[in-house]
Amino acid sequence: MPETPRYLLIVNAEIEPSVEAAWNKWYDEEHLPDALACPGVLSGNRYVSVGDASLTRDGGKSTSSARSYVAVYELSGPEALETPEFIEMRGWYQFTDKIIARTQVFEKI
Repeated sequence: MPETPRYLLIVNAEIEPSVEAAWNKWYDEEHLPDALACPGVLSGNRYVSVGDASLTRDGGKSTSSARSYVAVYELSGPEALETPEFIEMRGWYQFTDKIIARTQVFEKI
């Protein structure tokens, strides 16, 4: 069985439905290939939510029907995000005002 990567970059994004098709085209054809070409980015995959999300906040529970996209990248280490290639590639470009996103590096414990 393959070893689990030590570092993951996880990007979670909600994109406005009006630009979702353009977002997916841009991400699949430009952004993902550019990210995978960066030194230290070992692999990457995208996922989209299925069904409603269960939300818990301050002891209360609710649901959200907003579609959520997640990209999971395997990294050689956090320094992969500091390369000139990654710095040049990062950003949401024409989607900046149409997206809610969270980007974070995780280390295996």
